[in-house]
Amino acid sequence: MGLDAVEMHQALRELGHSPRRRASAAARVEIQTKRSTLTLGPHDNAELDAFEQNYGDNPLADRDSDLYRREFVKSFAEKWDELINWDARTKSEGSFFVDVLRARGKQSILDTATGTGFHSVRLTQAGFDVTSVDGSAAMLAKAFENGRKRGLILKTVQSDWRELNRNIHGTYDAIICLGNSFTHLHDEQGRRKTLAEFYAALRHDGILILDQRNYDAMLDHGFTSTHKYYYCGDQVTAEPEHLDDGLARFKYTFTDGCKYTLNMFPLRKNYVQRLLREAGFERVCTYGDFQKTYRENESEFFVHVAEKSVPIALDAAVPDCLDRSRPCGTYESVQTNGH
Repeated sequence: MGLDAVEMHQALRELGHSPRRRASAAARVEIQTKRSTLTLGPHDNAELDAFEQNYGDNPLADRDSDLYRREFVKSFAEKWDELINWDARTKSEGSFFVDVLRARGKQSILDTATGTGFHSVRLTQAGFDVTSVDGSAAMLAKAFENGRKRGLILKTVQSDWRELNRNIHGTYDAIICLGNSFTHLHDEQGRRKTLAEFYAALRHDGILILDQRNYDAMLDHGFTSTHKYYYCGDQVTAEPEHLDDGLARFKYTFTDGCKYTLNMFPLRKNYVQRLLREAGFERVCTYGDFQKTYRENESEFFVHVAEKSVPIALDAAVPDCLDRSRPCGTYESVQTNGH
């Protein structure tokens, strides 16, 4: 179990103070080193001290897969839960993820996009063994704080997805990558490397649950949002400031006037499904707004459930899914086929 990122950072700073404080700080660092792969140094994780995002001279040209470290600064992480609204998000998701995991008999979960800890906390409370990973120290620190407020000590690991298996130990029953996080990878090589890391971190019958915005509808028909799913805070405005085939730049405006932005790659659904199959997953089932049957253009988010191997006899609770030889079926695509 790790200290949160801010505590670790502070402990390292205290090594230069009085003997008593140095002893306390050294003990905390030693515990951190032994119990967790989250290792922070005084010159690392600048986002812990940053309050302003940095895009350089041309924000629209900043399409680097390492950009998230400069976007999720501490001040943004502190306000993120206003956008999420934990209570409203809990209501909108229901028991979807718990049901998917339990239907497949999964217990050990690697949350690779922990953010402020919403799913790590919920799944831990539901009885799963969760390890919480994020590349952003600021987000991971907030997640640890949120867990502690609820009487939980999250097992935290700071890691970039592309180097995931250097920083974790063992394999897991399931990996979740939620909150439209995969979209922060701006290059295909990074996406393929990440999926390879996820695949390697799963047990032979493991599953990956990965979600995304419905960028297809956004690119083809324009942006709409009900604030019903994922970003449920109805007092925060989240809308695209720029949109093209290679960039979705979103602006988030809070009630106190604070504004932040995120540069993301607009992933099309079929492209993500193809990447998952080419990464080696045998079966991919896609849900629209947590429903197996959905209309393509009306869903705000897609959730892909990718299985590393398919058992001969599937449990009745596990739905028919996408395999390598046929496209994903939705209500709309069935209708257009005349059925």
